[in-house]
Amino acid sequence: MEPDSLMPGIALWHFEPVARYRWAVTSRTIAAIFGGYVLSATSAAALSLALPLVGVARVEAVLWATMLAFLLHAVAALWCFGCASAWRAWAGVGLPTVFVSLAVWLLPRAAVGVA
Repeated sequence: MEPDSLMPGIALWHFEPVARYRWAVTSRTIAAIFGGYVLSATSAAALSLALPLVGVARVEAVLWATMLAFLLHAVAALWCFGCASAWRAWAGVGLPTVFVSLAVWLLPRAAVGVA
């Protein structure tokens, strides 16, 4: 029996590509579910704050922002599984989330004139 084997005659390196593929799919799934959720939630918050600044009623702004957030979550999930790598999937969800979170932080200050 080889020292690096799980079963006699089968080396550990034989399972490495399968494990790498499964971890990549798991990472994309987590990015699609949780990363897409955070992106859509922050986008809904940003739109809920931004739309009243252009004259939309607050109730309608929240409704529109929520509907668009559902669409954005679906698009983020499609993005995560359409990328060439799991790193691109995380970057494609994470970077917009950072920028939208910054907008959420700045928008209330812009609305009251404090910059």
